[in-house]
Amino acid sequence: MAFTGITANTLGLFSSPCLTKVELRVACKGISDRDALSKPDPCVVLKMQSHGQWFEVDRTEVIRSSINPVFSKVFTVDFYFEEMQRLRFELHDISSSHNGLKEADFLGAMECTLGQIVSQRKLAKPLLKQGNAAGKSSITVMDRKEKSLSSSFVSPQDFFSKSDPFLEIFRINDDSSSSLVHRTETVMNNLNPIWKTFKVSLNTLCSGDNDRELKCIVWDWDSNGKHDFIGEFQTTFKEMRGAMDGRQVQWECINPKYQVKKKNYRNSGIVILNQCKIIKMHSFLDYIMGGCQIQFTVAIDFTASNGDPRNSCSLHYIHPYQPNEYLKALVAVGEICQDYDSDKMFPAFGFGAQIPPDFKVQVLHLQHCVYPYDVR
Repeated sequence: MAFTGITANTLGLFSSPCLTKVELRVACKGISDRDALSKPDPCVVLKMQSHGQWFEVDRTEVIRSSINPVFSKVFTVDFYFEEMQRLRFELHDISSSHNGLKEADFLGAMECTLGQIVSQRKLAKPLLKQGNAAGKSSITVMDRKEKSLSSSFVSPQDFFSKSDPFLEIFRINDDSSSSLVHRTETVMNNLNPIWKTFKVSLNTLCSGDNDRELKCIVWDWDSNGKHDFIGEFQTTFKEMRGAMDGRQVQWECINPKYQVKKKNYRNSGIVILNQCKIIKMHSFLDYIMGGCQIQFTVAIDFTASNGDPRNSCSLHYIHPYQPNEYLKALVAVGEICQDYDSDKMFPAFGFGAQIPPDFKVQVLHLQHCVYPYDVR
């Protein structure tokens, strides 16, 4: 039951130095469904805008009977700082009889830019329904730069007898709350399940703290969403690192109720980590996620050499119906940079202008303005 780990093809996604992969994790809260007699089966579809059209990038798994779903599916998106990447997250209720979107109920959507998510690290917005009416439900998108932690889990013959096991990994936050890091696939009716290798960001897993507590829970999947608890164990990334260089790490999976009721109870099985592998990649995004901000500053040449603003041949020409070349340049650059500036205040410098009331030529003029409407 050996597992081979990450292949060369998997590492190939890091081959381009100009390309950064961003992980997006999605959770929803307070979903309301049209059917009052049953809970929705939510699924989130990620779309990206290109040439004015929305195209589907990926979608999460369907979580049965849940009004507060936390999706384990991770959206991996290419991040380009120099572009405005518009995203749309659509929430659908997909019944158990089909997996298509044509017959599914639309529960709401949220639009934003990838730059907003990256700069804020965690973006929460209400889900808008038809006609942009905001409902009570909301969606939260968390961003993590992708690094690799490759893991697989094996259990012995007497573990999960005739069950459909899956594993959830939670990180314990500083306020003692827990956040879902990863949910494995379900292995149906298997006495000796082997979950697939997966990758998870170290920022997501432990925020770089090797001693941060991690809680792992094993469930027996049920189609009605009421999964049976099998057992749990606590660990840290420091312990997981022991599975590097061909070694294995294992934990006893404990059910506290059985510990109290059964005198001879030892555990509910053994979870084995076959391999842990870390790949470090550094990029411009590391600085953004580390708190670095971009200060957008503008300097405009108002000297007469650029021509009369009343002359259509001048770059300073004030067109009655459309922006001039200066404003076009400001919008093109400012739209990108504004997501990475917390106060949205941009210094604007000008020189060579005749400023009222005395209309003397100014050597330098500084004005703070809010992008993009008050730029002078």
